Amino acid sequence: MLMGEYLHSIDDKGRIILPAKFREELGASFVVTKGLDHCLFVYDQKEWAILESKLKQLPLAKPEARAFIRFFFSGGAELACDKQGRVVLPSNLREYAHIDKDVVIVGVSNRVEIWNKETWDKYNEQIGPTVAQIAENLVDLGI
Repeated sequence: MLMGEYLHSIDDKGRIILPAKFREELGASFVVTKGLDHCLFVYDQKEWAILESKLKQLPLAKPEARAFIRFFFSGGAELACDKQGRVVLPSNLREYAHIDKDVVIVGVSNRVEIWNKETWDKYNEQIGPTVAQIAENLVDLGI
């Protein structure tokens, strides 16, 4: 399971260091794509295949389905870490997530998320006061 929060910086070549714990679970190559909330989603090959299968089942006749499929696949890149544990994030993904200096790398069960630190801090400020209400709403769904 992927979990935890790590602070890193991006270097001049667009590289970040993925925590060793995450590298082990992601494997030799993994997929990075545009995520929700202006972060990047990182999936191992198995989880990406599951997501791909689910997205293929969406009805192409619906514009929302086509838009959602385009969103995930157009931003996707299959990547691998170098021997130092660094990965080069493509410029289009760095631009989408506003990644230019400090990043927060978060394990979220079946994926890793990469956030601009300022965006992550703002997200936590906004979500913090409402977490109890969100939990109550999710309990209604059986979670």
